[in-house]
Amino acid sequence: MAQIFYITQIQFDFGALRTLPGECERLGLRRPLVVTDLGVRAAGLLDQLLGVLGKDFAGPVFDQTPSNPTEAAVRAAAELYRAHGCDGIVALGGGSAIDCAKGVAIAATHEGPLKTYATIEGGSPRITERVAPIIAIPTTAGTGSEVARGAIVIVDDGRKLGFHSWHLVPKAAICDPELTLGLPPLLTAATGMDAVAHCMETFMAAPFNPPADGIALDGLARAWTHIERATRDGQDREARLNLMSASMQGAMAFQKGLGCVHSLSHSLGGVNPRLHHGTLNAMFLPTVIAFNATAPTVQKEKRLERMAQAMGLKNASDIGPAITDMNARLGLPSGLAAMGVERAWFGKVIDGALADHCHKTNPRLATADDYAAMLDAAM
Repeated sequence: MAQIFYITQIQFDFGALRTLPGECERLGLRRPLVVTDLGVRAAGLLDQLLGVLGKDFAGPVFDQTPSNPTEAAVRAAAELYRAHGCDGIVALGGGSAIDCAKGVAIAATHEGPLKTYATIEGGSPRITERVAPIIAIPTTAGTGSEVARGAIVIVDDGRKLGFHSWHLVPKAAICDPELTLGLPPLLTAATGMDAVAHCMETFMAAPFNPPADGIALDGLARAWTHIERATRDGQDREARLNLMSASMQGAMAFQKGLGCVHSLSHSLGGVNPRLHHGTLNAMFLPTVIAFNATAPTVQKEKRLERMAQAMGLKNASDIGPAITDMNARLGLPSGLAAMGVERAWFGKVIDGALADHCHKTNPRLATADDYAAMLDAAM
């Protein structure tokens, strides 16, 4: 069993779910709220978790997390938390369930509407140590939210906003690749490309953070090498383990910052919440990488060349075409149009991207016209 303490305490191995009672005891949780979704319940993973917890942990279950978590879902779960006198949260699922849990951790312990605590509203300092403690257990290998200080939630006014605070980092992450063995191929591909995007964007991001760069580059190599294997054969344990590690590493690193891929995906996901975040990232990566190629820090530090090397490519110019080819081999859409995106949405998407918390950490600052060109190229 690998025990890692970098940002938070991580239990990482096949069968790591068995450490959950010990982690609850370490944190003093006796009545945690379990936050998950109906897909996780249908897959039998919730029953596995409840079986591991046993009768000593008699907390309620909230399984109504939508594919893109909303303030309404957060509010409903927070009411359940308070009604049952819960003392913490166990989040079981992909990024949506874990982000929803982080929203609950705020809403159950802080007053006012959720947007009060959004990053772009200046709300990060308002998130205090009162947040409910979280144990995060990912069932996909993509977002890495189990080791991240942020969450993305669609608030009541329709905006898809980021919430960031070191108080939101889960107190424990239990990364058990066994929980991903039954993940369907398309979801494996989409969440895996989310991990690829995290590693690539944070490596290109402007802030100085060599440790994050090293973690991201290694994560990229692991994800790129194993994503196709995991998609083709969901029972490939080596591929599943490495993809989950890449997901975790991407989020360890993106504390440094992300960029235009995510500012566009966050905004477009707010316009149409049915669009899958990881798939959107896969669509935007080639055009954003091309846009970033002329950024001074990217050129000076040969960042594209170093990413190409991690991916086993000969030249930096091969990265964009390689991602497009990988998307096709994984069965992902050919572009935004194939996902049902309409050009009529572009104005609203651009406005949202310019306001997004990831906008300013891109290595080259994008204008509205730049975003319009990226959207057009990704169609």
